[in-house]
Amino acid sequence: MDWSRLRTGVPEHHPVKEVPRALRRLVRRGPAATGEDCYPLYSCLFAPAGGLPSAAATALPFLTALACDPANGARVALVELLGALDGAAREAGDEGTHAAWREEWRRQGDKITALLADPAPSVRRAALPLADDDALLRRWNAETDPAVRLPLLLALGPRAASTAGAPGTGSDGGRRRFAGAVEAVLSQVLRDDEPVMKVAAVIARASLDRDAPLRHADLLLDVLADPAVRPRFERIWWLPDVEMPFTRDDVAAWVSGLLDHVPPAALSFVTRLAEAAERTADDGLRRIVLDEAWRHLVLRRSAAPTVLPLAARLLDCADDCVRLKAAHLLAMLAPDSGPYADRLAALLDDPGTDEISWIEGTVGDFARWALVRLGDPRGLPGLVESLWAPHREQFGRSWVEGDPRRPEMHEVLAPLREHADVLLPALLEEVRQDHERHGDHGEIMGTLLHVAGEWGPDALSVLPVVLPLLKDTRYSLRVVDVLLAMGPGAASTASAVRDAAVLDHPGNHHRIAWAAWRIAGGDDGTALRLLGEAVHDEHASPYGPIHLLSDFGPAAAAHAGRVREVMENAEYGRATAAVALWAITGDPGAALPVLEQAVVRFTGDDDRYGDLAEALRGFLRIGTVTPAARRALRFIAARDLRLSHHRDYRAVLDDQELRSAIAAVLALPCRGVADCDAD
Repeated sequence: MDWSRLRTGVPEHHPVKEVPRALRRLVRRGPAATGEDCYPLYSCLFAPAGGLPSAAATALPFLTALACDPANGARVALVELLGALDGAAREAGDEGTHAAWREEWRRQGDKITALLADPAPSVRRAALPLADDDALLRRWNAETDPAVRLPLLLALGPRAASTAGAPGTGSDGGRRRFAGAVEAVLSQVLRDDEPVMKVAAVIARASLDRDAPLRHADLLLDVLADPAVRPRFERIWWLPDVEMPFTRDDVAAWVSGLLDHVPPAALSFVTRLAEAAERTADDGLRRIVLDEAWRHLVLRRSAAPTVLPLAARLLDCADDCVRLKAAHLLAMLAPDSGPYADRLAALLDDPGTDEISWIEGTVGDFARWALVRLGDPRGLPGLVESLWAPHREQFGRSWVEGDPRRPEMHEVLAPLREHADVLLPALLEEVRQDHERHGDHGEIMGTLLHVAGEWGPDALSVLPVVLPLLKDTRYSLRVVDVLLAMGPGAASTASAVRDAAVLDHPGNHHRIAWAAWRIAGGDDGTALRLLGEAVHDEHASPYGPIHLLSDFGPAAAAHAGRVREVMENAEYGRATAAVALWAITGDPGAALPVLEQAVVRFTGDDDRYGDLAEALRGFLRIGTVTPAARRALRFIAARDLRLSHHRDYRAVLDDQELRSAIAAVLALPCRGVADCDAD
């Protein structure tokens, strides 16, 4: 073959000569070939922007021959590669694939279809995504291996759903016949087949009717909770492109997610699953129950009353993972978890860890977090040491976004200002030890600055530690924020702030001048002049300077016109400009409609939580709210969904913070008494 005229997906990194080299290696290794030998082909035969490069069509007959060769050890991986290529071609459509590919795929069609009847069950299973509708049905009627029948059944439901919803695929009669045949298959399995296949049939039917799992909830619960059936899942629940079989626990989580469109029913299913787990002392099912309860809790406030007793019942479970997840849930359910404080305190020394989901920390760590969120002083001893332990000998941690995990250190400490006298010495000691070990200021210093900024005057004892960092561009601006939060107690640092070392960006210098003025007090025309120039700079973002300018009030009157212009025309930062205009003019008439618009917009599809928070801060600073904004905020407050874009513990923290701000704004007097009375 002349490969030189062809291209790979990324020719600058993977020249086309790599394709025949990989093919020759697969042939040469024969029975010893593995999926790893196919990796170079993935790098070569797919285009990053979609579609397939010209080398794919030329490689296809070789890939097909290798996949059909019973003596090759990488057959399953090769079939999966064929499926991936076919999927990329289908997604790209005719415009994204070469005519040569479409012609070669038709030419190899019979060989590819023959893989569905291969003697090796693993090959047949891998070939399922390559089959058309009729071939899938024929395979169902001929297949006897349960580990192939199950993924085949799972493929039939979505295929029938996609065929019914695609008017361009075949005749209406053909689509109806295929859908009817699939319905008959699913009904027969639900009536006559083994329990695990019945669960698969319910999942497959959910593609056609999303309420099917609701109607079959009793069946699903009976099968999932049956200890005798549990091993059967791992024996037959194999899916194409998935290296390991699904366990009963995997399937239980899958089934639970199918009920999400009816939240009360979904929560009821989790509760019933928990009851079944208790009857059989099934720790695997208990873990799934807690995971699903957590998933509902971070999505909806209404889940809390159901999740609270469920988690509390499992605090005493013998399984370490179950206890850890239960304590984690009770931490997030504070303050409602207050009645369980004594039971949480009994777990403070519990060393149990999660060896299943690999959530970092011990049962005691999560119990301690729960207690401090409850305001219980029993959680304070050893808190700093516990929070810093994962960082002490390592410089990085990882987690899956949205999964349960340990909270960040500053998020735990920031709300504990009233205990600064107890916690600051321990935090400063960790900073000292970390500096001794590593010779530099590591992550713990960032935590100290964050916490000191939240604690303000109560953190004055950190001044000797943080003041030298004004000479370090990595920390200087954050130190300035800490000094500002400390208020009059840090007034003596104004000259050091003026000399702070910052990265050479104009905005940094503006901020330093403003901060020195704020800390020292008095009249400093330098800061006002610099900020005024920045606000009028057509080539720079006015957002930051306008935010700082608002502190000068009427003294910034010369810049009111520019602030108004930004408020009326800017794409971002309009709420900040509105508050600044009010601060300068003293008239809220122009500012309030801008804040109102941001709040009203959030009642629709807008989900910019930062804009909502900024508008709430604006109303609170001005000290009044409009009737329309009040109505919108009542609507937002009544929503069940968490007010956060996160889907882990931060969803609950964000939600609590935003709802607290909303309550504060709703308590403000309303502009236009008559309008508010009518409202």
